[in-house]
Amino acid sequence: MNIVDLHDPQRVNRTPDDIEVLFSSGSFVQDGFTISKVELRLYNERTDEKLGDYSLITSFVETDKGSVEMIYDEGFRGGESLSRAAKFLTSNLGISGLILRSIISLRQKTT
Repeated sequence: MNIVDLHDPQRVNRTPDDIEVLFSSGSFVQDGFTISKVELRLYNERTDEKLGDYSLITSFVETDKGSVEMIYDEGFRGGESLSRAAKFLTSNLGISGLILRSIISLRQKTT
């Protein structure tokens, strides 16, 4: 099962502009789900002359029971928005929060 947990799934119906892989070993188990990959994905949606790029950053978690892509952050975040978000997540234990949110979403969709 692949879940796109966004109000408008068409926003991510294309190849991301950039991807930061946060975890990809495939050996982490959380609540009965084997996590194989955790990514942040960047979709540049538009550019404003004054504000710069409007970025949609999603989290993508792949498990043995399905995958979930959901909004992590969006807005006019300037250059290097994806790498800043990845650094924030890895330095503040945010990856576990992404995984738990994704597992909750997977459980809701399968019951």
